[in-house]
Amino acid sequence: MKTYLECIPCFVRHCLDVGKITGADEKLQEQLLREVLLSLSKIDMSKPPPYTAKHIHSLIRKITNNPDPYKEIKIRHNKLAIKIYPKLKSMVKGSPDPINTAMRLAMAGNIIDLGVKNNITEQEVEKSIANGLSQPLIGDFQLFKKEIKNSKNILYLADNAGEIVFDKIFIEEIGPEKITLAVRGGPIINDATIYDAKFCNLDKIVNVIDNGSDAPGTILEDCKEEFLNKFWNSDLVIAKGQGNFESLSNVEHNIFFLFKAKCNVIANHANVQVGSCVLTRPIKEDKGN
Repeated sequence: MKTYLECIPCFVRHCLDVGKITGADEKLQEQLLREVLLSLSKIDMSKPPPYTAKHIHSLIRKITNNPDPYKEIKIRHNKLAIKIYPKLKSMVKGSPDPINTAMRLAMAGNIIDLGVKNNITEQEVEKSIANGLSQPLIGDFQLFKKEIKNSKNILYLADNAGEIVFDKIFIEEIGPEKITLAVRGGPIINDATIYDAKFCNLDKIVNVIDNGSDAPGTILEDCKEEFLNKFWNSDLVIAKGQGNFESLSNVEHNIFFLFKAKCNVIANHANVQVGSCVLTRPIKEDKGN
């Protein structure tokens, strides 16, 4: 998947957002914007967006001298998700198809994404939950359910802080004993790290590792050996969120991607409408493009 031109405004917005979040003065914000724009003028457009985002956010952290600009927001999102966790568990417990409900809740949690919007309210999360439980799912859930049942070694690729509490619900239904949860190797936007997994007590129920990379996706050549061994030796990979889809959609492995399509770039690549709940497999790339 390529970095398309319409992704560029998102990177610029991230730059402006971080300037405000970190309390940078006008002079530093101007420097930040100029250097990010200069960097964007030199990017390799043949690479997926997470490659570009990794580079841009590394530059942003360096200029602002802040190793984790979104830390306080991530904590707030974690607390918000933990607050509604009991309600989510009750929904699953009362469902005629608990694993389907848990999966839909995990997908609904994908709304907590600072890469798309940096202010998420409890009301918006609850609206996403309602939509996630009611709107059609694009994908073969029965095949997914069968793969889960037949797999003894599942690697679950997390996406965002806060959202991982929704993932916890799904993991508890699948069976934590056969799952390894992978998070990012370092702070990048609001993507979940080891800190977030521990904050939300996922380490109490499942084996948690980091992938060794600070990209907002899973760039295999940037990941550490421990993660790669888990990835290639897994029976099944469940990859949450757009970033994982962007970076792994052409990888030949037993992967199911689970996300909400939030922008035209992703929707077009997955051949769905924006806003769709998507459960899909790797996509064979057209070498002619």
